[in-house]
Amino acid sequence: MDIGRLTERVMGMDDATWARHANPLSGWSRVSILPLLALVVWYREVLDHWTWGLIAALVLWTWLNPRIFPEPKSLDSWMSRGVLGERIWLARKSAPIVAHHARAAVVLNTIAGLGLIPLVWGLWIFDAGLTLAGLALTMGGKLWFLDRMVWLHADRTGGLDRRSQTDPKQASAGPCTPISTGPKILSTQSENSPAEGRNSTE
Repeated sequence: MDIGRLTERVMGMDDATWARHANPLSGWSRVSILPLLALVVWYREVLDHWTWGLIAALVLWTWLNPRIFPEPKSLDSWMSRGVLGERIWLARKSAPIVAHHARAAVVLNTIAGLGLIPLVWGLWIFDAGLTLAGLALTMGGKLWFLDRMVWLHADRTGGLDRRSQTDPKQASAGPCTPISTGPKILSTQSENSPAEGRNSTE
């Protein structure tokens, strides 16, 4: 099962939503969701019946987050390029990516997933050390994964993401993969993938 694609479908991430999610304000504000959720669960006895309401609000914010921000005027930021790279990774079955990026993504997602074990257990037994360790492992793995997606995007676009950009759609012209395109457009990049693989160093 591809958890990434499943999450994309559950979140209803279409082309327009991905374009808005590339706004760094969307990406960075989304980073706060897990710490806020952990904080709410940690203080569940104090919050009492407000706990479920706050959890519901965070779930709603998770869904709204990639939709409420405008499309960015520039795609130069680290977070924007990470989001672009993540979409390339999600489309890897129709447009294969080089092996070292695929392996790194699996490892980093596994690290982030394993971090949920001490996080959940620590919250359950009110152990601050376990909770913080799990939070650091999960968020560290996710941010490292995003950094790898920046690298993947740079490899796929030939580094053209570094140029000055005023329009996200125009900025994706040429070898760049546009954020407003789905797997059909992304698949046009697959013919370059073998060459990328031969030129990559593990």
